[in-house]
Amino acid sequence: MTQDSVLPKTKGLPEGGKARRVYLHLHEEITRGVHAPGTVLPGEQKLAVTLDVSRVTVRRALDALESDGLIERRAGSGTTVCAPRPQPSMAADFSTLMPQLVEMGQNTTARLLSFSYGAAPATVARALGLGGQARVQAAVRLRLVEGEPFSHLTTWVPEQIAQNYTEAELATTPLFRLLERSGVKVDAAHQTVSATLASPDVAEALGVSIGAPLLSLDRVVRDADGHGVEYLSALYRPDMFKLEMTLNHVGAGAARHWAPVINPARKGAE
Repeated sequence: MTQDSVLPKTKGLPEGGKARRVYLHLHEEITRGVHAPGTVLPGEQKLAVTLDVSRVTVRRALDALESDGLIERRAGSGTTVCAPRPQPSMAADFSTLMPQLVEMGQNTTARLLSFSYGAAPATVARALGLGGQARVQAAVRLRLVEGEPFSHLTTWVPEQIAQNYTEAELATTPLFRLLERSGVKVDAAHQTVSATLASPDVAEALGVSIGAPLLSLDRVVRDADGHGVEYLSALYRPDMFKLEMTLNHVGAGAARHWAPVINPARKGAE
């Protein structure tokens, strides 16, 4: 049994490895503007020859692109690229990412998907410096902008801290605020940004295809004593969230280099 045969049908990606390859190829070209809105794509036969696949494969890929609203097919008129549908989006300056993510939590809405207590996953326990028997409060939230989901957030907080707030409060209040109210003096955080693919449950929550690319951000937050107080695993839709950075060319001679510009208006912000 192939991997494709066990994956459920989802929005976007068609069934079959070759059809998915064609879909992703055309999807990338359309979203990057290689094929501008109003452009007529080559016919199925030409695409099949160019991409070295069958016409049936091309047709499956085009069906999926049409269901996504990226193209329109009309008999006698060919396949036309559609203008992108306007959708809300968020952006953050990478050099001030921490305060901006906190601010984002205040300017967007969240939906609590799960809330529970239990043993910490091994990677989380190591990152937070917890013992083997330590319990954490785990929560999964979906963050939305103008009603459209753009991020999937999983957090783990040590039980002795998390017991100071309720499930209902987490559903309506940014976690950073709840930590502060619990007496936590947040002092530092370490973040890593990478990329990953959407698992079935995350894909369903974010409204993307299984295997769709996502921006991945992991953050470990520590208090003034160096104790781990929160582990965040955040997944963002790249079509709705982007990281930006402004750079200045500084220095002289061989030491001249690019350096990030820290926005003074955001320094020390929450």
